[in-house]
Amino acid sequence: MFEESELVYEAALDALRRGEPAALATVIEARGSTPRGVSTKMLVYADGRTLGTVGGGDVESRVIEDAKDAIAAGEARELDYRPVDEEPGASDICGAGMRIFVEPLVPRPHVLVIGAGHVGQAVAELADYLGYRIAVLDERPELVTAERFPWAGTLLAGDLAEEVQDFGPDEHTYVVMVTPHHSLDEKVLEVLADCPFAYVGLIGSRRRTMHTFERAREAGVPEDVLTRAHSPIGLDIGAETPREIAVSIIAEIIAAQRLGEAKMGGSES
Repeated sequence: MFEESELVYEAALDALRRGEPAALATVIEARGSTPRGVSTKMLVYADGRTLGTVGGGDVESRVIEDAKDAIAAGEARELDYRPVDEEPGASDICGAGMRIFVEPLVPRPHVLVIGAGHVGQAVAELADYLGYRIAVLDERPELVTAERFPWAGTLLAGDLAEEVQDFGPDEHTYVVMVTPHHSLDEKVLEVLADCPFAYVGLIGSRRRTMHTFERAREAGVPEDVLTRAHSPIGLDIGAETPREIAVSIIAEIIAAQRLGEAKMGGSES
């Protein structure tokens, strides 16, 4: 049992580090002659794969489906499985009953920094300090190095739009666009239009951003994506230096994460 628990914990930690959706199901009450006891754990992945077992049979099948629902909803839940002789339509678990706590493993959010200049460096350093996973992308390979970005778990160099597409932003990705020019920003926005990102912000003046958005509209980027884009990026704190700008950007990301876009008032573009 101890070896199985260790394997489940190790796999859960690995899923968190890789950002793979999963949920941990733990038996918190076992009534009668249940096949597994209290504290038994099973890891369930979003595609239905499992590691460990809470007893097999019908109840385990139901746990897997309920765990997949919990992953999709991003919400923990306590599940009570009763035997058929106690409740019509309940699971046949040999005259026993079980309560199982299902906890989705929410990965640490990613901050995807597009632009490896001074501001990008400062954003990556501060975001790492606050516990975010860091990915950095720039067209210039000489700037995207481990020496300049020791905090980054992912370093990408090449065509911005192609690299963002390959990276695959998800609902836990906060995109910080701090490119030295806006000539390719609309290409990135095209890619993001098909991705479930959590936040996107663009550095630059309102005039330059306006032209970027015009090109994005011409390329077919939906208006709701542009409405969600924050520009000028960051909260208005009068920031001037790269590190001060980084503070304003990360503060806005935290606000988006904790408060949501609706309470932030949406984009300023």
